[in-house]
Amino acid sequence: MNVRVDSQVLNQLSNRHLDALEEETIFILREVAAAFERPALLFSGGKDSLVMLKCAEKAFGAGRIPYPLLMIDTGHNFPEVTDFRDFRAKELGAELIVRSVEDSMARGTVRLAHPGESRNVHQSVTLLEAIEEFRFDALIGGARRDEEKARAKERIFSHRDSFGQWQPKAQRPELWTLFNTRLAPGEHFRVFPISNWTELDVWQYIEREQIALPSLYYAHPREVVERRGLLVPVTPLTPPKDGEAVQTRTVRFRTVGDITCTCPVESPAATAGEIVIETLAAEVSERGATRMDDKTSDASMEKRKKDGYF
Repeated sequence: MNVRVDSQVLNQLSNRHLDALEEETIFILREVAAAFERPALLFSGGKDSLVMLKCAEKAFGAGRIPYPLLMIDTGHNFPEVTDFRDFRAKELGAELIVRSVEDSMARGTVRLAHPGESRNVHQSVTLLEAIEEFRFDALIGGARRDEEKARAKERIFSHRDSFGQWQPKAQRPELWTLFNTRLAPGEHFRVFPISNWTELDVWQYIEREQIALPSLYYAHPREVVERRGLLVPVTPLTPPKDGEAVQTRTVRFRTVGDITCTCPVESPAATAGEIVIETLAAEVSERGATRMDDKTSDASMEKRKKDGYF
């Protein structure tokens, strides 16, 4: 598809539904501020959390977001993302709390099976430790139902028991946008204000609102190897294996996370508008196309969420 046709498609694509999605997200963000004593907004510096942060800015105003931003850092995050996280928090005048998996490892609460094991799954332990440290009663996350099967099962206000666990068969009804926010001591909620958004909605909103993102989201040359149907970035943490051919390709990241399990996709899309067009034709979800840790089984995410994962 040439640029002229792409531009025509983008101009004809309606984004009027974004107003309703934005309004719902702002309502939920305000509801959290009203219903809970110690909420926090999970903020990674990724596109979904940046969209949510934009809605929070509209809900409360710059410098007036009434809850801190919380980042659980594996120590293996892309530096472009963590640098942008720090910049955006400072720009908004928001409180940023960072807790590290490496600190949990030093305490002995996280133990790796081997030095090269991905730390991504171990974020659950560090997150639960942060919840206990700050006594958070609600954590606002940027998960969306279209990402994969386990997240499609989850309510907007998702109850967690005193062990931080999710019980998918014991969720509370959410009829007529009425949320049951009652908690017993030690329990908390995970709240997902952009549950009803899709990847396409997110990119349309980024394009409409001109939201700045880390450069990794746009096309750039990068050394990669092909592994298990994915493009694995060549880094000190993810070196090529014997027999793998290193190639330089033009890629972008559809989602960003721990370097050890996040893969780019081949793409020439260098603007949000071009990514909107590309997303229209995508046949695989962003996690299915980019997350090595979700390749183990269809139930891998659900098991991690039951154990306290985001």
